[in-house]
Parts: sequence; C-alpha cells; structure tokens
Amino acid sequence: MGYSSSGTNLRESQQAQKLARQYSSCWSTAGVHPHDSSQWQAVTEEAIIELAAQPEVVAIGECGLDFNRNFSTPEEQERAFVAQLRIAAELNMPVFMHCRDAHERFMTLLEPWLDKLPGAVLHCFTGTREEMQACVACGIYIGITGWVCDERRGLELRELLPLIPAGEIADRN
Repeated sequence: MGYSSSGTNLRESQQAQKLARQYSSCWSTAGVHPHDSSQWQAVTEEAIIELAAQPEVVAIGECGLDFNRNFSTPEEQERAFVAQLRIAAELNMPVFMHCRDAHERFMTLLEPWLDKLPGAVLHCFTGTREEMQACVACGIYIGITGWVCDERRGLELRELLPLIPAGEIADRN
C-alpha cells in the first residue's frame, strides 16, 4: 500500500518529491497542471527532467488540458502538455493527466504519444460515458476522486463506475 503526491507546478512538484523521499510508501509525480501552464519555460522542462530522475518520482504530470476555467490559455496548455508527453516518452515514464472540457483536443494531442508511453492515467475523470469509453479503449486508466461523492456534480460519474473495467480504475479516495 502507498500513496502518491502530485504538484500543480514546478515548486509543488519539488515539494511532492521531497515528501516522497521521506516516506517509503509515498511516490510523487513531476509536472505542470494545465492551470499553471503559462509558467512553462525551457528552465521548467529542465527541472522536471531532473526531478523525474529521482527514484521517488514515478510519473510525469499532472499535465493535460482544462478548458473549463482557462487559467492559462489553450495554447499555453497545449504547449506544456505536448512537452510533458514528450518528456514522459523520452524517459519511458507513465503520464498522469488531467482533462476537463477539452476531450477532443486532449485525445488529438495524446494519441500520437500513447504507443511511446508505458502507461497513462486520466486523474479525476469528470467526462461523459463516450469520453470514458474512448479513453479505456486507448488503454488509459481512469482516476476516480472525491468528485464522485458530490451530490450535484457526481451523479453522472457514479453511473459510469460500473462501466469502467476493474483493472482500469487507477485511484480511489
């Protein structure tokens, strides 16, 4: 048994790695969340690669697209997402992803990388039945979080749970 800790930006990824180093049952990821994609620079990429070399870091991310609130522009999100997919492929590491209100573009950017990645998790899935089925068909693990318990927003997700193959559910909390 263990748990993982993810940061949403470089500083938080560094903190997650330090935490994971302290506890043998903890792992971390290294990446930049779509909300923070405007911070992506060459120096960020270099630092993520350095973090990924640490034994506690088991995946690249949380990366992806979030067109719901657009704290970073779609262009910034896409640039950071593709860069992190490339890093994961080059380092032969799984990718820990986020997608909200961006499924079609997310899949378009992700699909060319899927055969180069040893694994992919779509964390905190909040999409539709069709989106979930498309992800599972591509071998993407589905992450379920506390969103499923939300009385208003979690109803559709609760209805999807029986449709997710047991081996494709990545996390529960």
